[in-house]
Amino acid sequence: MMKVVATDKAPKALGPYSQGYVHNGIFYSAGQIPINPATDAIEAETIAEQTEQVCKNIGEILTAAGTSFDKVLKTTCFLSDMGDFAAFNEVYGKYFTSKPARSCVAVKTLPKNVLCEVEVIAVVE
Repeated sequence: MMKVVATDKAPKALGPYSQGYVHNGIFYSAGQIPINPATDAIEAETIAEQTEQVCKNIGEILTAAGTSFDKVLKTTCFLSDMGDFAAFNEVYGKYFTSKPARSCVAVKTLPKNVLCEVEVIAVVE
């Protein structure tokens, strides 16, 4: 059975998709960008600030799904500039301490011209 995951503590979907789904004990998230859910705006400017907001958003969605950062199996990370990789990694590493499997790619443009986006797959126990 599929269960939609939704919380007002993370940004609402910008289009026809959900924040995430749980199916057979696995949580799949939509990509999260650095929108502050309290203001519905992108306030962070640097890659470090934007990564921090993205990770906070992911944390809220993980909580809503009944899981946590230490249960994340896989992340997919999108950067608008691979030159931001080291600064992104520094913040990312504070949250994903269990070192899940990861793909990280540079893309031409992200929604709202943000610097990073992250999606996760996690176990729900």
